[in-house]
Amino acid sequence: MKFGIIKERKNPPDKRVVFSPNELERLKQLHPELSVKVESSGVRVFTDEQYENKGVEVVNDISDCDFLFGIKEIPVDHLIANKSYFFFSHTIKKQPHNRKLLQAILEKNIDLYDLETIVDTHNHRLIGFGNYAGIVGTYNSIRAFGIKFELFKLPKAETLSGKEALIAHLKRLVLPPLKFVVTGTGNVGSGVKEILDAIKVKEVSIENYLTKNYTQSVYTQIHTLDYNLRTDGKPTDLIDFSQNPQDYVSSFGRFAKVSDIYIAAHFHANGTPNILTREMLQAGDCKIKVVADISCDIDGSIACSLRTSSIAEPLYGYLPSENKEVDVFHPAAIVVMAIDNLPCELPKDSSEGFGKMFMEQVIPAFFNGDKDGILQRAKITENGKLTPRFSYLQDYVDGE
Repeated sequence: MKFGIIKERKNPPDKRVVFSPNELERLKQLHPELSVKVESSGVRVFTDEQYENKGVEVVNDISDCDFLFGIKEIPVDHLIANKSYFFFSHTIKKQPHNRKLLQAILEKNIDLYDLETIVDTHNHRLIGFGNYAGIVGTYNSIRAFGIKFELFKLPKAETLSGKEALIAHLKRLVLPPLKFVVTGTGNVGSGVKEILDAIKVKEVSIENYLTKNYTQSVYTQIHTLDYNLRTDGKPTDLIDFSQNPQDYVSSFGRFAKVSDIYIAAHFHANGTPNILTREMLQAGDCKIKVVADISCDIDGSIACSLRTSSIAEPLYGYLPSENKEVDVFHPAAIVVMAIDNLPCELPKDSSEGFGKMFMEQVIPAFFNGDKDGILQRAKITENGKLTPRFSYLQDYVDGE
C-alpha cells in the first residue's frame, strides 16, 4: 500500500496538510510495510526538509501511490485517473461550482473519499477542522469589535504562531462588559468555548443572560431548541424539530436584543428556520454590533451574511435598514466576519490536530479490513459510479 500527500493547488493557497511530519513518522513506525511519499510544495506550513528530516521521501511525482491525501479541491487537470483520493470535495450539497470536479472524478474512474463524510454509524463526523474554526472565529470576533469601535488593535491571527499566541494577545485586553451569544455546541462551538473560557469571559445561564446586566464580559451558549419555537406553542423536542422544521420559527430575536457579539457556530440543516432574520436586525432594539458567522451559510440562516469574506479582507459592514453591504465604519453598520476557511489562519496547529484525529479514527480502517465501515461510508464514487449512499447526487452530476 502506498500513500501520497499531494501539493495543494487551489487558490488562494492553503497551507494545511492532512499529516504533519511527526504524524507521518509515527505512521511509518506503526506500519513499516506502508510506503509514504510527499509531493514537494513551497506552500504548506511544513517544509520539504521537515518531512525529509523525519525520513519521509519528498518527490515531484506521486503517480505511483495508491491513496492520495489533500485538503482542498483538486484542479481537474491535476486529477490522476484510477486512484483513490481523500480531500474536501465540497460536492455533497450539490455546490454548483464543483459539479465539473465530480464529473471528472467519475470520468477518470477515481474512488473519492470525502473528508467531510468520514462519520460513525450515527453519522457523527470523526475528523474535521471545526474546533480550529471556532478558535479563530472567536478571536476574529473580538478583533472586529476592537476595529469597529477603535478600542484596541489585535494582529491578524494568520500572523501569529498558533493558538497560545492568540490567547496571549486576547488576555492583554481589557474588554468592556460585552455579551456574547453562541449558537452551536459541536466541534466548532467547543473551539469558541475554549477561547472564551481561556480569557475568563464568564459563562452564564440563558435566563440570567437575557435579564441581567453585568460589569464583566459574559457569554451563553445555546442549543437548537433555545432559539426555535413551534408556531402553535406546543412543547418542542429535537426529534419533532428534525422531522417537522416547517412547524417552527426562530426565537433568536430575544438574544439579539441583549447581545453585543453573535458567534454562529451551528450547523443549519436545509428546511429549518433561518436564525437571525432581517426583521430582527432591523428592529429598533437590536443590540448586535458584530456577527462572526463561522457557519458561513451565505444567503441563509444569518441574514447579514451577504457574502463570504477572506483572510485578506475579513470584515465588511451590513446596513440593516437597507439590507446591503456598507463600510465597516458606517455608524449604523453591523460588522460581519464570514471567512469560510478560518482554520487556514492556524495552519500548523490545525494540521497537527487533524492528523492526530485521522491517525486515531481512520488509519486503523486501512489495516483491519474496514471492519467498522468507516471508509465505505465515506466513499462517494467507485468504479466510475456514485455509491448508493450518494446516489442522490446523480441529478447534480447530470447537470439537472
